[in-house]
Amino acid sequence: MTANAMIEPGGAITEATSPQVEALYKKVIWRLLPFLMFLWVLAWIDRVNVGFAKLTMLQDLQFSETVYGLGAGVFFLGYFFFEVPSNMLLERIGAKRTLARITIGWGIICVLMMFVTKPWQFYSLRFLLGVFEAGFYPGVILYLTYWFPSLRRAKVFGLFMSASALAGVLGGPVAGTIMTQLGGVNGWAGWQWVFLLEGIPSILAGLATLYYLTDKPEHAHWLSADERQLLIGDLERDRQALGHREHGVLQSLKNPIVWKFIAIFFCIIMANSALTFFGPTIVREVGFTNPATVGWIMAAIYACGAAGMISNGIHSDRANEVRYHCGLAALAGAVGLTVLGFVVPGSAPIALLALGLAVVGTMSAIPVFWQMPNHFLAGSAAAVGIALINSVANLAGFGAPYLMGYLKDAGAISNGLWIVAVVEAATFLLIVKFVAPFERRSKPA
Repeated sequence: MTANAMIEPGGAITEATSPQVEALYKKVIWRLLPFLMFLWVLAWIDRVNVGFAKLTMLQDLQFSETVYGLGAGVFFLGYFFFEVPSNMLLERIGAKRTLARITIGWGIICVLMMFVTKPWQFYSLRFLLGVFEAGFYPGVILYLTYWFPSLRRAKVFGLFMSASALAGVLGGPVAGTIMTQLGGVNGWAGWQWVFLLEGIPSILAGLATLYYLTDKPEHAHWLSADERQLLIGDLERDRQALGHREHGVLQSLKNPIVWKFIAIFFCIIMANSALTFFGPTIVREVGFTNPATVGWIMAAIYACGAAGMISNGIHSDRANEVRYHCGLAALAGAVGLTVLGFVVPGSAPIALLALGLAVVGTMSAIPVFWQMPNHFLAGSAAAVGIALINSVANLAGFGAPYLMGYLKDAGAISNGLWIVAVVEAATFLLIVKFVAPFERRSKPA
């Protein structure tokens, strides 16, 4: 028995499943997802460890909160300028070489961060970190579409993206422990040890990528010939069943729906960046000053975020619904940010609960979001469109930390939280207004 995709009257798509097909996709998941998640954990740790290093680095270097916010955010300018070219290069040279280049590059820049002494050095290296990491996230999203049909993608995206939450679970305690235990060793501050010890694994992982990843199913020698044929056939049926989608690069750039998705994702990233780079600061503001303690608190919050991302993705697949799973999750994140603005720096228990709600809601919206553009774009348009959506929307990642740093210097961090909350709440309204309901696929039999 093989899997068959069929178009029913009215355009809905059904999938007949078999034990062979389920076993095949489990095999693909176990081959690809753990390694890609490991790379994303390293990427996320090297991107956001500055939020933990900040707890002592700013005092050591006499940097203001505004300098920190600008440096944290300038990362996303590098992202903006180089993400689309990176995804186009992935289409030409393959995933493993592209992802290896990216991973080795960001690891080297992370190590160099330990030598920062001046603001301009901080800004320059953060920009270069964005340049090197550009293309990884949308590249993996595109890469996974080569291996999984539309019905299975929300769960797979959720599993992959939950690695960012896992990075928060691991990264906080690790960074806090390094700063506490190694501060002063060899004459280096704790934050310098953080950048060194968290950059080296990325360099090694980038080298391993060249030997481990497979670009496309037809090259997967770890599958039998029958398994490769079954996988390729199922993916082709999925493409045919979805019907016509935009393939051209220029047409993708001119497509209004791409820019609507940019606006939607901008709102989500605004909140995600504010929480990522100022989450540890907020925990300190409510009374927890030890870096290790801050790390463990953020670890618990991100563990909840990981659970939210996975469960929301699974439920979206089962319910065959995307728009409200994304929009309502973002709305929950906005509520958390709003409450947080009223209680910081006051009640620690309420503040931590509000911070948890903000993180869980915001992170749970992200993997489901990516199901929407993947319904409308394919081929080269997907490579460019996904990267374009991610890179332009991530300009919010530049604006949010800078805004938060400036307002914190001005003694008005609550105002920053409320502004971000309003922007994130707009996610729901934009989805309802601009994204028409669509059938992805019906639930498996």
